[in-house]
Amino acid sequence: MAMPVNEVRSILNELIQTCKDGQEGFLDAAHHVQDPNLKAMFLEFSQQRSMFAGELQQEVTRLGADPDKGGSALGTLHRSWIDFKAKITGQSDATVISEAERGEDAAVKAYEKGMQAELPGDVRNIVARQYKFVLQAHAQVRSLGVRSSKSGAA
Repeated sequence: MAMPVNEVRSILNELIQTCKDGQEGFLDAAHHVQDPNLKAMFLEFSQQRSMFAGELQQEVTRLGADPDKGGSALGTLHRSWIDFKAKITGQSDATVISEAERGEDAAVKAYEKGMQAELPGDVRNIVARQYKFVLQAHAQVRSLGVRSSKSGAA
């Protein structure tokens, strides 16, 4: 049984918000880290999420609605928390990595929810492809967090 179009659009708009939150969160993280390799990685992930949001926005438009243009209030709050923690901890790369990992945990959950939905085949393919990259980014950020916590404990 086909999922109603308004439900498909709603799921896509939630993913757009997630991608916009990730785009802004990674951009913010890039501004707070000192390590140039981390900065480059976070900027790359920010650009990736921007492209994902654009792709999802095109699908919502194709489905006859206006897509969401921004992130969620929760994403804005999380970025404010990163800013606050960075200021009180002297902009520790480990702190920023930890917050980026929390943001990626939320992205994985949002994409898992999208993958559980009965999306039409073409839309499902887009979400599945993006989900694969979100999982890769999550694993990469998580591995950085593990490394920084081990080096911080030494």
